Amino acid sequence: MNPMVEFCISNLANGSQETYEILERDPNIDVLEYGCLSYCTKCAESFYAIVNGELVEADSPEALTKAIYQFIEENPLW
Repeated sequence: MNPMVEFCISNLANGSQETYEILERDPNIDVLEYGCLSYCTKCAESFYAIVNGELVEADSPEALTKAIYQFIEENPLW
């Protein structure tokens, strides 16, 4: 079972698209996008994704990519 990373389409439009594209190319991660994840305040203030049900956020797309990989490494599914 692969880790699941979920993105809000509004946050993608705000700049996290770069992270989405990197993760989408990783065959060991399942990436999904939704119209809204109901984190509107976070969405307006930072870059974020939901990783295996947990909020991961950062100040830049590059930092978000690193934070997601770090979260996955520190929180394995098995």
